[in-house]
Amino acid sequence: MSLIIDIIQGLGGILLGVINIYIWVIIIAALLSFVNPDPYNPIVQFLHRITEPAYRLVRRYIRTDFGGLDLAPLIIIIALQVVIVILSSVLRSLY
Repeated sequence: MSLIIDIIQGLGGILLGVINIYIWVIIIAALLSFVNPDPYNPIVQFLHRITEPAYRLVRRYIRTDFGGLDLAPLIIIIALQVVIVILSSVLRSLY
């Protein structure tokens, strides 16, 4: 039984790492949107492709445009932080 718990905790740790990386991707994409980068840059295209589906999901259910400022990245980051706290709590309770 200990082996299964160790595997679950390992996978949970990997998931937490992926969520943290995605949070940083969202932060970078949001900061880049302020400087109006070249849309043909491969890095900018990658960031747009990876963040736009999450932005669309949030924008579909919540009004995020307040005076020209898009709050979708902030809402996503807060939601992902809540997921991190819950997942960490669940993983800690497996001991």
